[in-house]
Amino acid sequence: MSDTPARIEVRLQSLSQLFNSLDPSPFHERDLDNDAEEFIVSWARELPRQAQLELIVHVREAPMTDRARNIGEAVRHYFGERAALKEREFRQLARRGRINLVIGMAFLVGCFVLGTAVGRMGYENLGDGIKESLIIGGWVAMWKPLEFVLYDWWAARDELRLLARLAEVTVKLDAPPPQ
Repeated sequence: MSDTPARIEVRLQSLSQLFNSLDPSPFHERDLDNDAEEFIVSWARELPRQAQLELIVHVREAPMTDRARNIGEAVRHYFGERAALKEREFRQLARRGRINLVIGMAFLVGCFVLGTAVGRMGYENLGDGIKESLIIGGWVAMWKPLEFVLYDWWAARDELRLLARLAEVTVKLDAPPPQ
């Protein structure tokens, strides 16, 4: 990781705009506002992957003392929970991908075996057509499992890594002194 943190800056009227106002949880366990989360995550995606992240929250109105003191904990808690949820989703996706791969492979092998059997029956053109159709069907059945194995897991893993980085973000509040 780089010594110089990569900065994400958010400018708000008040600190309450950062958090979901409908969430009844205590302040340090509140969900972030959807727009604020999307802004922070999209900006973090653009920053170097190896850089430590720093979130600077600029507010115009003075926040309450306890909220100003707990903002870093609240943001890290939120992204920590999101990372834990994404990790569970990733494990489920990987398990489903492995199961689909086994099913797809079994179906593909079955199509090859059945196609070979039909090809040996002696119906030249019809047998060849059925055999080729079964082989194509077997490969089509492998489409989704191979899509996961080759492509989908990368995006899910990158999202998990990003959320884990945000769960360790250094948060600084730039605000007028509390009243």
